[in-house]
Amino acid sequence: MTETLAPLTGLRFSKGHGTGNDFVLLADPDGDRTLSPEQIAALCDRRRGLGGDGLIRAVRSRHVPEGVELLVENPTAEWFMDYNNGDGTRSEMCGNGVRVFVHFLINEGLVTLAPGEELTIGTRAGVKIVSRTDDGYRVDMGPWDFIHPEARGKGMDSLVETLGLPDERPAVSITMGNPHTVVALSDLDELAAANLHEAPSVTPVPPHGTNVEFAVPAQPLVTDDVGHISMRVHERGVGETLSCGTGACAAAAATRFWAGSDAPDVWSVTIPGGVVGVRFFPGEDGREHVELSGPAVIVADGVLA
Repeated sequence: MTETLAPLTGLRFSKGHGTGNDFVLLADPDGDRTLSPEQIAALCDRRRGLGGDGLIRAVRSRHVPEGVELLVENPTAEWFMDYNNGDGTRSEMCGNGVRVFVHFLINEGLVTLAPGEELTIGTRAGVKIVSRTDDGYRVDMGPWDFIHPEARGKGMDSLVETLGLPDERPAVSITMGNPHTVVALSDLDELAAANLHEAPSVTPVPPHGTNVEFAVPAQPLVTDDVGHISMRVHERGVGETLSCGTGACAAAAATRFWAGSDAPDVWSVTIPGGVVGVRFFPGEDGREHVELSGPAVIVADGVLA
């Protein structure tokens, strides 16, 4: 037990993942537990802690300032997903984490949710509506947009330099409530050659940093009205991960934009940790929304020694 983690002795936790994107999960319904960035980083340390791409605290929205604000217009958002990256930095939300968060709530007996039913949750990126399916969950991730409006006319807004790849590559930056910069690569060999142990250099970098996705369109791109891409990602505050849900949404949105008006609304995104589904649909607010679907697994429950 390190000095940083010693005050957390006896803490109950779970470990879960969504297509390999893994998290430490804590139930704190009444908001009694405050963890420092150093403690979060120590818990997520893969050699000296529990290991994880991030930490998710399940807390009732009324105990979190951002949650209180959301409850004004969304009184059914009882639970708030308090998410931090593996280095302890606070993040808006995580697409794979949303599914794992809801699965954790069910596993802990904090909510009940049958297949076909919906649950509204709060995040720092706003309210998300999660539906349980027979084999996982699907999440209305809300609207997507370009971070730099000029990208809509130019098709790109930034350049990305990456170890293992020659030359800077054009990219487009997209917000899913959190920032992403998407680079299109020509083939799977290029995708494998990208060295993501270090963060790619993005110019200009979005104001709050960015996650960087590298996407390879399948050949053919569309099969049976479904678009297909393969992707790797470097997540800010984490490094390369096996999967990134919002990153998959951003990569599908960018590829669909580049493919033109005939591109499909349904996409299959292959990441190192598996496959997730992405669907674009008109939202009730008049904007185009993105739905993310995939599995969620709780692999362990424990108590910190």
